[in-house]
Amino acid sequence: LFRKSLKIRYDAGRDGFIDLMELKLMMEKLGAPQTHLGLKSMIKEVDEDFDGKLSFREFLLIFHKAAAGELQEDSGLMALAKLSEINVALEGVKGAKNFFEAKVQALSSASKFEAELKAEQDERKREEEERRLRQAAFQELKANFST
Repeated sequence: LFRKSLKIRYDAGRDGFIDLMELKLMMEKLGAPQTHLGLKSMIKEVDEDFDGKLSFREFLLIFHKAAAGELQEDSGLMALAKLSEINVALEGVKGAKNFFEAKVQALSSASKFEAELKAEQDERKREEEERRLRQAAFQELKANFST
């Protein structure tokens, strides 16, 4: 629900990503406009694959970092995270229900996201260790032929 809502509202290109201009429009619509450099900084802070745009996974990382206290209070990402709060008096009970259902789903996705991140980090460490061991074995073999 949250992912679909995000995609429909702000993914004008319908490519599954939020690019710089889409982020600019989103922040303006949410009442927290940012400078061009501010927008670039926002993307850079969570852009894991360095493609210059936000995937849904990277978008969720904003809220994960906010919950963990890893965002600067005056950053654009913190402003975005704070904009996810809801005013029940304005939205009504049904609006709040939809919001919290979407939040629960997002948190569930975030937990899966954390597990995926950990698995990726472990895989990178394992690959690096294997590369290091292969390099050491090669150096040892090379030393044997050099003497």
